[in-house]
Amino acid sequence: MQLTDVTLREGDQMPGREYTAEQKIDCVRALDHLGVPFIQPAFPATGEKDRTVVSELSGTTDATIVALARALERDIDAAVDAGADVVETFVSVSDRHLEHLLDASREEMLTMLTEAVDYIDERGATPHVTLADAFRTDHDDLVDVFEAVPKVPFVTLADSVGARTPATVRSSLDRLGDDVDFSRVGVHFHDDMGCGTANALAAYHAGVAKADVSVASLGERAGNSSLEEVVVACAVDLGDDLGIETDELVPACRDVLDTLDEEYGDRKAILGGEISEHESGIHTAAMLSDPATLEPFDPAAFGGERRLVFGKPTGNDGARKLLERAGLEPDDETVSSFRATLAERGPLELDEALSLASREFGD
Repeated sequence: MQLTDVTLREGDQMPGREYTAEQKIDCVRALDHLGVPFIQPAFPATGEKDRTVVSELSGTTDATIVALARALERDIDAAVDAGADVVETFVSVSDRHLEHLLDASREEMLTMLTEAVDYIDERGATPHVTLADAFRTDHDDLVDVFEAVPKVPFVTLADSVGARTPATVRSSLDRLGDDVDFSRVGVHFHDDMGCGTANALAAYHAGVAKADVSVASLGERAGNSSLEEVVVACAVDLGDDLGIETDELVPACRDVLDTLDEEYGDRKAILGGEISEHESGIHTAAMLSDPATLEPFDPAAFGGERRLVFGKPTGNDGARKLLERAGLEPDDETVSSFRATLAERGPLELDEALSLASREFGD
């Protein structure tokens, strides 16, 4: 499964956000260095800023630069004229969206889509297609859309309002696989019910070719499938790094968030500082012997860091192991004394605790 990063386009659409062209360009450089194969930073028809972003990036990245466009010639012209490698055009496909958003019949929508794809071809760009509200669309209607655009490399199914869970995503995709070549299928999920990353993983197992992701789930409403969560889950549980430079994942994502002035919590999965911090006496004692006892992965494998904290909660086992790691052979009295010292001077990080052990209890 390949990834398309949509952080910069989706994030810029959140209320109160207005990323600059420079911010977007800097973030694309970081994501490109990370090895993300497709990056969708802009919607050029929205204004000069997004046209500048695509123009400045054109021909300068290993990643394919994708520009979003409605199925309108003026949108497509804005994307192509800016120099996008791929123009991703989108249409609504569910009955509800056709009636209330597009105000068009299904036949009119298919005509709009096929004409837009043909026009992108004529303009010399590669067309991709996103089908809005696809997971609330009848199966046969989805198949009709795929058949209407047989030469489009990727057709992305969007769960536009985050209304699906992994079980229904998998059942929908399994059925679709009987009629559609999955080498052409992409997915785009929203996290309104907290299922964005889980749904992307369900789609991975179903065999889709591509998934949209965003750093720290930045995106409209509750956001999108998390880039860092999808990558780590696939790497740790499935042995597939998705082609990403995993040892740079955490710092690259943090750099993107810092560049955009976006905050993330200390307990944010993968990125938060507290997710690999341990202070409990039982935990730290075990971590000194084998960190995998209480961690799903070594944070260093993804560019993160582990933090062990010692102080009042440290028990006899933890104190003994610290003393032994400091090169000492402690008796019970020394262990008890060291525990009291840790309680008095803590909390201390591992290096500080080892230094204290050597200084206070060494020969």
